[in-house]
Amino acid sequence: MLARRILAAAVGVPVIFALILVGGDWYAAAVAAALAVAALEFQHPRFGWLGPLSLLAAAIAAAMAIGAHAGAHWVLWLTAGAVLASLVAVVARFDADTALFDWLWTMGAVVYVGVLGSMLVLVRDAHDGRDWVYMTVFGTFAVDTAAYFTGRALGRHRLAPRISPKKTVEGFAGGYAAGFAAVVLLDYVLGLRLPGGQIVVLALLLPAAATLGDLAESAIKRSMRIKDASGLIPGHGGVLDRMDSILFTFALVYLFQQWVIS
Repeated sequence: MLARRILAAAVGVPVIFALILVGGDWYAAAVAAALAVAALEFQHPRFGWLGPLSLLAAAIAAAMAIGAHAGAHWVLWLTAGAVLASLVAVVARFDADTALFDWLWTMGAVVYVGVLGSMLVLVRDAHDGRDWVYMTVFGTFAVDTAAYFTGRALGRHRLAPRISPKKTVEGFAGGYAAGFAAVVLLDYVLGLRLPGGQIVVLALLLPAAATLGDLAESAIKRSMRIKDASGLIPGHGGVLDRMDSILFTFALVYLFQQWVIS
């Protein structure tokens, strides 16, 4: 398992690095494709891989990434459109026993994957966006990686046993420390050089957001009674499994850009 995780990371990280570096249409298209797959992974336990509501959620999630590249306001319009489109789809296949839950589940995929995922594009398209994305991605990776290895080596006390039995307090502490250090270091190395108070606040919040995102997806999978969103990435599960923390940390960084440094 560990060897497969390392091999997948060795292949995937350079690709991610290159896409962030290039930015623009290629980056937005790659995010759109990833969100489409993640939305399918969210939907398939209930509706199947090629069910109408699965395909609808995937199309809307991808459209949100493209819409974000066209302008942040498009995400709002697409969210409104998603509400209407999913309602129409549910009415078309109406089942009195499941209609409400079908709609809520589909909107969950749209908001969780599509809206949060669109922040990956909005952060990249902002001023100094490339460096912001590098800091967010690799800061989040630092949290996840340190939590995994610290938990394996030192983990004794369960963090959230009802949601994710393998996560430990020790792993959380190791991930938090690594994430804090990574954000501070990347801010300096990348040349963002935020004021001291701002970077400390961001460094304190990002590891917490990453952990919350991880636990949120674990709770979703537990409710689905599945271990991984899919087996697409060897040793890592599915695309959604790799984006769980990222979805929350990018939402945090986007709000930080808008409310703190704008």
